[in-house]
Amino acid sequence: MPAKAERRAPRATGRRPARRHVADARAVALDVLDAVFAPRPRPAEEAFQRHPDLGRLSARDRAFARLLYATVLRRLREIDDRITPLLRHRPSRPTAMNLLRLGLAQLVHLRTPPHAAVAETVRLARDRAPNHAALVNAVLRRLAARGFTPLPEEEAARRNTPPWLWRSWAGAYGEETTLAIARVHLREPPLDLQVKADPEGWARKLEAEILPDGTLRRRGGGPVELLPGYREGAFWVQDVAAALPARLLGAVRGRRVLDLCAAPGGKTAQLCHAGGEVTAVERSPKRAERLEANLARLGFSARILVGDAREADTGDPFPFVLLDAPCTATGTIRRHPDIPWVRQPADVLRMATLQNALLDAAAARLAPGGVLVYAVCSLQPEEGEQRIAAFLHRVSGMERLPVAPDELRGLPAAIDSEGAVRTLPCHLAEAGGMDGFYIARLRRRA
Repeated sequence: MPAKAERRAPRATGRRPARRHVADARAVALDVLDAVFAPRPRPAEEAFQRHPDLGRLSARDRAFARLLYATVLRRLREIDDRITPLLRHRPSRPTAMNLLRLGLAQLVHLRTPPHAAVAETVRLARDRAPNHAALVNAVLRRLAARGFTPLPEEEAARRNTPPWLWRSWAGAYGEETTLAIARVHLREPPLDLQVKADPEGWARKLEAEILPDGTLRRRGGGPVELLPGYREGAFWVQDVAAALPARLLGAVRGRRVLDLCAAPGGKTAQLCHAGGEVTAVERSPKRAERLEANLARLGFSARILVGDAREADTGDPFPFVLLDAPCTATGTIRRHPDIPWVRQPADVLRMATLQNALLDAAAARLAPGGVLVYAVCSLQPEEGEQRIAAFLHRVSGMERLPVAPDELRGLPAAIDSEGAVRTLPCHLAEAGGMDGFYIARLRRRA
């Protein structure tokens, strides 16, 4: 273990020392928003998990920091509509605007006492954007004096959904379903867990309910790492909808399975738990390390290849291939509320091109008679239904293998006329919803 570095007094330079940044829940939330709205955006969850001050926060403060930035992102248009009329000019620094958003989120949506919401946000402004501290103070005091209340749910759902996404979903699912999807996006999602054994026992220990398919759903907060059974590898985190693709491969025990684009590893863990001999391919070395660590915690092992799924040397063809393809992830907005503000229509077309190439690569690795499951956590038909239709038109020797209703294990997902599965965030809405997925099962003719 390396020796602890010796602290030395700062050398006198005649200059004032640099101001030390405040490290608290509000400061972490501000940094996450700055990362999301940077010229080169970073995912909110990544910025949060990799924040250098996260380890200094208590479990309660970590939960508050996440709630703060997530509330801003879920209500972004609603919040900005109330701030903008009070500004002569939009602040030149994004940090100043994000400070105002954090302050208003506390005043209106989190019911923080006005004096605390204003004082703490201004304190943070003096540290992070001192030239805008007076502006932040003046605007938040005016907002506090007005005493705003949140918009009614239907109006808020419409206002906080970008128009291009609303039009796309309304065209695919209808106005009523789109409104139901947008309503779910306003709420904090529960935590879904897949357990290795004894779901009833773990449901009691974790204060969770058991969903129809056996998934445990927990509404209590706090870091998952501190839950009973986490370190022992009793469970892994995976949304109830995300557990469907691996199950739909069928009986994999003792058979070779190829898991393409595998990280962070929920589906890989499922396949290992089901007894498959898994080869997992992941392009990102860091994500592959995370995958390996997750499997080690759970006591599972798989052959992990780091490389592009389109080019990796995976060996002989496989009887089972799972492709959980990269996508715009618009089906996961309830868990990742930054997605509506960083995605653009052009991203859908870009992802569709990549998905075409990955489908071709997956099919090339499939043995005669083998089963291929294609999944995307996107609500965009261009990434789901349209990709499979184009694939079957383009590639010979492949056919659909329709999913039967009993394979859904009681979940309220929809099976279309082609036998593919579509889950929507508004499914299981009363219980907290579920991620939006498109899942198609195909077979190579023998």
